[in-house]
Amino acid sequence: MQAALSIIGEDLKLVEQQFRKDLESDVPLIRKVGEYVLSSGGKRIRPALLLLAARLCTYTADKAVPLASVVEFIHTATLLHDDVVDSASLRRGIASANALWGNEASVLVGDFLFSKSFSLMVGVGSLDVLRVLSDATTVIAEGEVMQLLCTGEIDLTEERYIGVVRSKTAILMSAACEAGAILGAVSSEQQQALADFGMELGIAFQLMDDILDYTATEEEFGKSIGHDLEEGKITMPLIHTLRHCSADERAIIEAVVEKDEMSLDEFRAVSGLVKQYGGIEYTIEAARGYISRCRTHLGLFTDSPVRQAMIELAEYVVTRSK
Repeated sequence: MQAALSIIGEDLKLVEQQFRKDLESDVPLIRKVGEYVLSSGGKRIRPALLLLAARLCTYTADKAVPLASVVEFIHTATLLHDDVVDSASLRRGIASANALWGNEASVLVGDFLFSKSFSLMVGVGSLDVLRVLSDATTVIAEGEVMQLLCTGEIDLTEERYIGVVRSKTAILMSAACEAGAILGAVSSEQQQALADFGMELGIAFQLMDDILDYTATEEEFGKSIGHDLEEGKITMPLIHTLRHCSADERAIIEAVVEKDEMSLDEFRAVSGLVKQYGGIEYTIEAARGYISRCRTHLGLFTDSPVRQAMIELAEYVVTRSK
């Protein structure tokens, strides 16, 4: 992240200021919840991608910062809704918004952020940007429903799972990169290359999240380890394990997935199988494959410090521990 921060660090500070400004509302709870989620941390990867993509495309005007704030608005709204759906109690190492203010407030503030995002997009004045980001929010909602339908599906295929990841997680990173390209008014080929870069990066990002659910401590991960498993989410490490384990071991995993609550011993049993059958290594290699393709997509652009920073940002994704 350091190379990226050296280039867009000041702009990211402006994004934080813009976010707080855009949270203005006559309803105090909206600002309170919004600022709580904003101040709880996060790497701001999505706004960083938009800012870097715009820089890569030699954009120098003043629309990148407000648009990066919009992307973070959308992301924050999805976090609020996700935590309600997942019954999460932790987010980035602290109590989640729904744990503090309840599900109703989290959903409604998330709705405010989504709706406010569209009015802010209109303010940017680009129909192409509006199209890309509004399409992304639609796909995210579809991805959430797809994930819900896949919960507990022990025979979930890798291909279908990646489809969920594309829709739920990667599409917003793709849209952020594409929006930066639109601001820079580059060719349609370069615009698509940046959209593809964001998509591949987003998939790798989620795959590494899948790993951390099995390997990190709660302090490192910032949310409850094993939570995906307890929620019945079949992620990449488990998909690989289920393809290779014995029938008896499969039955053990299935029994845990079907439970509403999971004991520590049950989590250790399943995570032990994941490690035994190489689920962690397989997922890391898959993530590295997506990152390798990220570098290929940037081949359409002249080598520069910004291009190198984007490559390093992509590589950071497969080395992060939280």
